Amino acid sequence: MTARTPRDETDSSGSVQRNDDRSNFEAAAQACGSAGYILRLYIASLTPRSMVAIRSVKEICEKHLQGRYELEIIDIYEHPTLAKGEQIVAAPTLIKELPLPLRRLIGDMADEQRVLVGLDLRARGTGSRG
Repeated sequence: MTARTPRDETDSSGSVQRNDDRSNFEAAAQACGSAGYILRLYIASLTPRSMVAIRSVKEICEKHLQGRYELEIIDIYEHPTLAKGEQIVAAPTLIKELPLPLRRLIGDMADEQRVLVGLDLRARGTGSRG
């Protein structure tokens, strides 16, 4: 993880404006307010397993988070620096960035109950009802 140091900037009136991680967090929180869930799905090319993961995650999101999510699909072979930055060691990997806490789900995305638990939409051990 790279630590960032806050940078001060001066606007046109000479006032010092602080640009730091807190303002980045606030911007992300505002984005979350409109989207609800910010998700990233890391896949390894368009293999059958990746295609199942994409289809499954999209179906789950549409069923349980309709209109309240943003899903970004990232191929680790096309964007290796993004995968390295997130420390992706296996694909598929689903990361829930917002709302906090951050969650990582690795492996089979076809198991709806497992994905719902990973997204904090269902408690562990809760069966599917209605």
